[in-house]
Amino acid sequence: MSSSLAAIILSVKPSFSLKPKPKPKPLICRFNLLSFKIKTNRHSGLQLGPRMSVAFCLSSSEAAAHIVVQDDLDAFLRILPCDLRDSLLNEPKIPQLLEVILDLGRCPEARYLGEFERQYLRNTKVSMKELEHAQNAVGEFGGDNRAGIEGTLHRISAIRSRRGMIVGLTCRVGRAISGHVDMVHDLLQYGKSILFVGKPGVGKTTVMREIARVLADEFHKRVVIVDTSNEIGGDGNIPHSAIGGARRMQVPESSMQHAIMIEAVENHMPEVIMVDEIGTEAEAHACRSIAERGVMLIGTAHGQRLENIIKNPTLSDLVGGVETVTLGDDEARSRHCQKTVLERQAPPTFHFLIEMRNRHYWVTHQTEKSVDILLRGKNPQVEVRKRDEKFEVVIEKSKAYDECDT
Repeated sequence: MSSSLAAIILSVKPSFSLKPKPKPKPLICRFNLLSFKIKTNRHSGLQLGPRMSVAFCLSSSEAAAHIVVQDDLDAFLRILPCDLRDSLLNEPKIPQLLEVILDLGRCPEARYLGEFERQYLRNTKVSMKELEHAQNAVGEFGGDNRAGIEGTLHRISAIRSRRGMIVGLTCRVGRAISGHVDMVHDLLQYGKSILFVGKPGVGKTTVMREIARVLADEFHKRVVIVDTSNEIGGDGNIPHSAIGGARRMQVPESSMQHAIMIEAVENHMPEVIMVDEIGTEAEAHACRSIAERGVMLIGTAHGQRLENIIKNPTLSDLVGGVETVTLGDDEARSRHCQKTVLERQAPPTFHFLIEMRNRHYWVTHQTEKSVDILLRGKNPQVEVRKRDEKFEVVIEKSKAYDECDT
């Protein structure tokens, strides 16, 4: 066994056993003088067959950071055909499983964190019967063609034909990960609004979920989550335990997200509003209206960098908006620029903007300062938050923006 990897094998008793199942307890593993805990699933066990086992692997660096992962993989595997379950259960990379793709008439494939190559799970093609089995095992698909598995954080997204028939499924594993909030714990103490941007799959929603729990349980804030696709609080009427004491408002249709945001403020007196995937002009305006009422906002938006938000006419209001200004002759000479320039239009809705370059490398902007400097064609000073080889958070202050790693 590699010195950087600890493997824990959880054996599952036969489903026909008459003995009562013991109450799940945290498992302690000591490896290289490091101690960490792994929470067992709240489900009593995998009911997949007479005798199966699942392997969970954590690196020693994650152990040192006390990162706890709860993935409810047993519920996820139940929606898949039996042969795919067996294939995945025998896969040593199952802790890194990102999603399973089921497309009609094609071979099923699995995708893993940090890998870009396809891995086919079998040589035979997916049938309509297998797609129907998966559909029946999950909740009802909404207008955004997303569904979930009740009581879990897993997301099932559908691809439909022109006639509305489901011909493909993207089954994505949802994980409740605690420990990543350490990267921004000090910023939460200011009570200022924070916007996260980054490419899909970098962990924005996962961080939002943990921030909701910390603000509600540790900071004792009244937190309301506006959960459009049930990605933060999980599927079902009872929210997942990963959000702690935060409350969750579900959104019937994605087009109603901005209205539910305003309703949350007017009806439930929150101190913090959390909203995932801000993507329309109406939602951007709703964010500004909420911020002007003194409510703290935690949100995510489409885009990888601050420049993407500035140049996006739909979302630029989140960082103050951009307008064209004509300078006088003296002012233009003093600035050494043209007479027509771009300037920030209003105070930004979000005080901090964090670019999640990857899961362990974040670039933090003070939004107002960074936007002003970028519009003048210069590089702002930013704060880099990352983890070192011991998995501890390291903060580099006043680093030039163009020197940050990609």
